[in-house]
Amino acid sequence: MSNPIPRGFEMEKEHEIRIYVACLASYNNGRLHGRWINARQDAWGIYDEVAAMLRASPITDAEEWAIHDYEGFGGYQFSEYEGLEDVAAIAAFIGQHGKLAGELLSYFGSLDEARSAIEDRYAGEYESVSDFARELSEETQAAPANLASYIDYDRMARDLEISDVLAFETDFGEVHVFWSH
Repeated sequence: MSNPIPRGFEMEKEHEIRIYVACLASYNNGRLHGRWINARQDAWGIYDEVAAMLRASPITDAEEWAIHDYEGFGGYQFSEYEGLEDVAAIAAFIGQHGKLAGELLSYFGSLDEARSAIEDRYAGEYESVSDFARELSEETQAAPANLASYIDYDRMARDLEISDVLAFETDFGEVHVFWSH
């Protein structure tokens, strides 16, 4: 069975992965001041945009900021005080692997674990886990032709999902399978 790195789900526009950074001095004074920032740049680029937003604040000498919203990160949930290095790294990972990266980050809660899953345990993309079970069976053992129609690949898929594989559906008929260990 091949173990290809999943094809990229490149975002059409870089600005689709972005964070909304708010000035806390303004927020604490009942005013909304902030900016949407493209997260697909290095941490210093994001920091420069945060600093520019703070300089433009209606509150003099504003210094504190927080992430109040974000888009394009799939199911991953940010803290309002997430480090900009982490934001940039997560955005780059999602930019490279799209919806699948968001699913992995949401499941594992860690960029390192999500990367490890893609690099070390990715089994491939299938229409279903049953299709994965069929391919696995056909590649590892030959069933006599007269018995092949009796094999219950749906049941095999359920058993595989209990202890051997993780599966993430990113679209209809687009299931990504990972070995769980």
